Amino acid sequence: MSPDAGRYEFASDNTATICPEAWAALEEANADAVASYGDDRWTARVCDRIREIFETDCDVYFVFNGTAANALALAQLCQSFHSVGCHEYSHIHTDECGAPEFFTKGSKLLLIGGANGKIDIGQAEKMIASQNELHSHKPRAISIAQATEFGTVYTRDEIAAIAEFARAREMFLHVDGARFANAVASLNCAPKAITWEVGVDVLCFGGTKNGTAAGELVVFFNREISREFDYRVKQAGQLGSKMRFLAAPWLGLLTNDVWLRNAQHANHTARQLASRLQDEAKIDIVFPVDANAVFVRVNEQLVRDLHARGWHFYKFVERDICRLMCSWSTTDQDISDFVADATKSLNG
Repeated sequence: MSPDAGRYEFASDNTATICPEAWAALEEANADAVASYGDDRWTARVCDRIREIFETDCDVYFVFNGTAANALALAQLCQSFHSVGCHEYSHIHTDECGAPEFFTKGSKLLLIGGANGKIDIGQAEKMIASQNELHSHKPRAISIAQATEFGTVYTRDEIAAIAEFARAREMFLHVDGARFANAVASLNCAPKAITWEVGVDVLCFGGTKNGTAAGELVVFFNREISREFDYRVKQAGQLGSKMRFLAAPWLGLLTNDVWLRNAQHANHTARQLASRLQDEAKIDIVFPVDANAVFVRVNEQLVRDLHARGWHFYKFVERDICRLMCSWSTTDQDISDFVADATKSLNG
């Protein structure tokens, strides 16, 4: 069996194809030669469109992937003797191979608990209070994921409370927004309402999981802290020479709200999947389905059976919990096929 044999619909939103609008924009950008390193009309239009969407004059930078976005953004906020508070299951802690620590040259991640993947402020207070001034890393930033690693979404009030907590301690607020589009779609709010209006300083805005092939945005709402970030991007090997090929797909997403429609579809199919698995296969859903992730509690036999039927998905958090991700391209047939196979296995 080849490595690509089987079905990947629910393995990750990374496995989805490029959406048509992003693909068309990429083809258009390939029509002729233009200036390099971001001095092109596609890059300029994306930056202007981001300012329109967020309704503020922010600084926008392109990098190739989410790990670089998070690590470089945190490096811009922190020196080596600083620390970053984050959820104990945050992506920057569990899935980025120490990149935040590497690019900050030693900043420490302070792990904070909280239900459903969200930072609990009470636990954050205890953690920050335990830092013994000069003898510990100095707390400098709080990082939250929106949506979280468990597919849940922080409300506006929850973000505002964390931002207030950070401001009171002269700390910055960073948002890992790999699935920020899904969070906006879930809350049905203006992007500004859950970013700069409530005190977010920098957002890593993800496009890869929403229909592009590569390229994430680092958006600084606090422009005082973005000084010389372009040099940091260049030094880290994240400055695209043919920048238009990172920017053009983003333009496809941001035109006519394709980014929101893609996220709305992914969220909707996740709710459908969860509902049908619960009703038809009697499978337990572990976390609230706020965005495009469904976490299910299943036994090892069912996992083996579904893998044998060609389905690819991953275990997550605990041995009997698996994550199923929906994307802009998930179809009703995909859901029906998966639910049918799960039901057959359980009844077999």
